[in-house]
Amino acid sequence: MRDQSIIRAVLGPTNTGKTHLAIERMCAHSSGVMGFPLRLLAREVYDRVVGIKGEAQVALITGEERIEPPNARYFLCTAEAMPKDGGDHAFVALDEAQLGGNRERGHIFTDHLLHARGREETLLLGAATLAPLVRSLIPRAEISDRPRFSTLTHIGPRKLSRLPPRSAIVAFSAEQVYAVAEMLRRFRGGSAVVMGALSPETRNRQVELFQSGEVDYIVATDAIGMGLNLDINHVAFAALKKFDGVRMRRLFPAEMAQIAGRAGRHQRDGTFGTLSGAGDKHAEPAEFTEEEIYAIEEHRFAPMTKLFWRDSEPRFDTLATLIGDLERVPHEPELQIMPETIDLAVLKRLADDPIGEDVKAASQVRRFWEVCSLPDFRQQGAETHSRFVARLWQDLRHDYIGADYVAARISELDNMQGDIHALQGRIAAIRSWAYICQRPDWVLARDEMASRARGVEAKLSDALHGRLTERFVNRRTAILMKSLGQDASLLAVKLSDDGVLSVEDEPIGDVKGFRFIVDPSANHTDRKMLLSAGEKALPRILGEKARKLAGEDLDALELRKGAVWWEAQRIAKLDLSTNPARAKLALERDLDVLQDADQAILTKALEGWLAKQIESIAPLGKMEDATHDSDAGSEARALLLTLIAGHGFVTREKAGLQHLPKEMRPFLRRLGVTFGALDIFAPALLKPAPRKVLSAMGVDRRPLNDAMIPVIDGAGKHPSGYRPAGKQAVRIDIAEKILRATHDARAKSGKKRFYVDPALAISTGLTPDSYKRLLGAAGFRIHPAKSLPEGAFGPQTPDSCEWRPSRRKQQRTKPARPREGNAFAALADLVR
Repeated sequence: MRDQSIIRAVLGPTNTGKTHLAIERMCAHSSGVMGFPLRLLAREVYDRVVGIKGEAQVALITGEERIEPPNARYFLCTAEAMPKDGGDHAFVALDEAQLGGNRERGHIFTDHLLHARGREETLLLGAATLAPLVRSLIPRAEISDRPRFSTLTHIGPRKLSRLPPRSAIVAFSAEQVYAVAEMLRRFRGGSAVVMGALSPETRNRQVELFQSGEVDYIVATDAIGMGLNLDINHVAFAALKKFDGVRMRRLFPAEMAQIAGRAGRHQRDGTFGTLSGAGDKHAEPAEFTEEEIYAIEEHRFAPMTKLFWRDSEPRFDTLATLIGDLERVPHEPELQIMPETIDLAVLKRLADDPIGEDVKAASQVRRFWEVCSLPDFRQQGAETHSRFVARLWQDLRHDYIGADYVAARISELDNMQGDIHALQGRIAAIRSWAYICQRPDWVLARDEMASRARGVEAKLSDALHGRLTERFVNRRTAILMKSLGQDASLLAVKLSDDGVLSVEDEPIGDVKGFRFIVDPSANHTDRKMLLSAGEKALPRILGEKARKLAGEDLDALELRKGAVWWEAQRIAKLDLSTNPARAKLALERDLDVLQDADQAILTKALEGWLAKQIESIAPLGKMEDATHDSDAGSEARALLLTLIAGHGFVTREKAGLQHLPKEMRPFLRRLGVTFGALDIFAPALLKPAPRKVLSAMGVDRRPLNDAMIPVIDGAGKHPSGYRPAGKQAVRIDIAEKILRATHDARAKSGKKRFYVDPALAISTGLTPDSYKRLLGAAGFRIHPAKSLPEGAFGPQTPDSCEWRPSRRKQQRTKPARPREGNAFAALADLVR
């Protein structure tokens, strides 16, 4: 029946829809199996087939993972896990069949190409270079080629700064991959990283990082050429040489095309070239030859002449027989013996060790070979890998590996700490245990142990993805690079409640008040972009903030240092060129970014708020208005201006009362002016509220006593509104109250000497000495009472007080006479 089945080889370059065709053909049959070179590809196609047939009918089988529903009819496998003969399925497909020429895995693909057959249809997918070998090895195969959907064009070398978005940079060593990714992080916002050393889960997450558009660049090894379907527009080669396991050599044109073909998907054309300026300055720059460019663009390559082969059904009589069969030279001229692979190298090494001496029976030889075939996920070489295999064989030679032992090994690897290298090592180790746990007869409690291994691998993969993203992706720079030149209204810029400004949820700085402050952790290169992105959105963001402030947040404003403050930032300064009660506002320059309408709304709200704040100093405004009253004489206007300049009070000595007509005093009293014994003042302006306002406005720079308590300590500079009284200072209006009571007592007594009750002064907090000093300043002389005679009893006579104002006038000092011969000497003689 299989001899009658259809065998078709669909060959051609990348982006020809070969895999899509295979999926369609498999789904048209009652059952099928497909083999892929990568677990990642198998998983991708598995998801697509599940979407068509449902989970119950589709299985995924790889070395480390097995999803196999009981009634599965469609199997997606890695090439190593694929049934050698096709598994009696109606349909069989092998992807990337040209990998039969690969030095490490070629024999597996060759064996499937020769022997895996479907009952009804077999489909071989690969490069056009495979056609001659298919014709020779499978004469009855129908060969068809498929043209590429899009064209590939060489655009020459490009510097990192000139790479177009959606580019893949291909390097051939981990060091070069990391170096290029680091440069992209610094200058273009970062990149995804894809290497063979990453676990499939990590590669999936990194690919998603690129596919989602979070980053515009992906740095990868040549593994990217094996069918990964990515939205790539340009492929840049960081090098054109690689180590193939034997020597350092230049890529073959077909290999170059396999990688370059990742550019352009479906009908979208792609480009390829080299990366300049990213390698050793002394190294020869990587450049394509004219012949290579022609071959890649026209898809013309030298045909393959050999496939690697190894006996897929060796005899297991003895270890020597097994090794002999595995090293047997094929008879077909199209096939050549497979170079020594890691599994054969381990088998030969252990066969010569004492451990191999006890492997006698055919069943033991078979089991021993299965253990030696464990993939070297750690890539540590035959010697190190053979020691690991030898330890496994000690348990597997007689029985299963104990579940406790496996659980302990898995638990040791359940550690998410460490750098990229450490996590890669643990992932490689856990993949070994995941493979071991998938074997049907190797581990007790197989399903539980396999589940644990997959769980740890998933956690390690998440941690590695996080480390790679943290190291090689500057998400903020990536977003800003893509947003440059965009309409500001299109940017997803948001301001959080705590003042953090972000672009697409990535913080770029803080907004304090109405001032944008760039994130201080940004480097010099990023600062310009951050400022540009922030300033584009500031008119809208700050406009919203201004309207919100004007509408409901005025209670958060603060008046201090001659300005209006909000959120610890100065948003407006006071214009104090006129009367403080008539102060005007001028918005700070930070608010120039606001639209005119928003500025007008905010200014009106701030002016209303300020008017309420300065209501307590309204008497100063009334005084200024009175200076324009026609009924006020020049002397009254002069006194009012002096009071305004003194912020509500002035001493009698400086008031110029000798020039003020007595008939003007009622006019001034109606304005709230008090003519005291020592000071002229407005009592309403000596309350705490007006003094705080005048201090906050920066008008009165003298010290402030917030509570304006009647009496305070007199040390240091006196606060505004106080006058000295010995070692204390008393508020001006309180001092006037005490002095007025003293004058009333004098008038009531009618005598030259009179008695005054000090209770009022003492109740304010004045000490007796301070009280006497205050009275002395006002012209009162205290006469201490005589002490009671010895033996006398009763209350002591109180001190008496006498009104004796100083009548001394300041002596006028005669001006110095001009020198003889001076022009003013004659005028001096005229002065009488």
